[in-house]
Amino acid sequence: MNSAIPLALLVGYLLGSIPFGLLLARFGGKGDLREIGSGNIGATNVLRTGSKGLAAATLLLDAAKGAIAVIVAQLSWPDAVNFAAAGAMIGHLYPVWLRFKGGKGVATFLGVLVPLLPVAALVYAIVWIGLLAVLRISSVAGMAAAASAPVTAAVVNEQSLFPMLLGFALLVIWKHRENIRRLARGEEPRVGRKEG
Repeated sequence: MNSAIPLALLVGYLLGSIPFGLLLARFGGKGDLREIGSGNIGATNVLRTGSKGLAAATLLLDAAKGAIAVIVAQLSWPDAVNFAAAGAMIGHLYPVWLRFKGGKGVATFLGVLVPLLPVAALVYAIVWIGLLAVLRISSVAGMAAAASAPVTAAVVNEQSLFPMLLGFALLVIWKHRENIRRLARGEEPRVGRKEG
């Protein structure tokens, strides 16, 4: 086993597990994010606190930690880049500090893609922003964006990345299972409303 693999996994996990939404909401005087709206620690729930600035910062920082994990691995352990990416995603979704109850991974997935497969990151961003602008349903935009990543990898013939990106997309969709239930009932809130 490549000795860099566990190190890349660990570094990715530690970076990914930083709960920026929770920290920013607390330091911004908004209280415990887990007791607001949906209880999620991501940017959409930060937006429900009424602070667009904190929500934007959460989105950027959650994306940045994914990108940094991949870049560090590209520079230090080029044979273990995928493990750093996986660590970042798992860290965000299941952070040990929060009893493994993390975010839904949409922003972190985008961040991972930026240095890993830029064309997929571009498609991801277009799908995410486009659907969010049209539908104003954050969960639908996020899940569709996540699903676009393995599709883009297949289209541009990046076969080595396809299985991992498919796994990430399935994890993001799994973390949205409550949203899917609400969508089926016609109860999923639109961005701009405060209900959970």
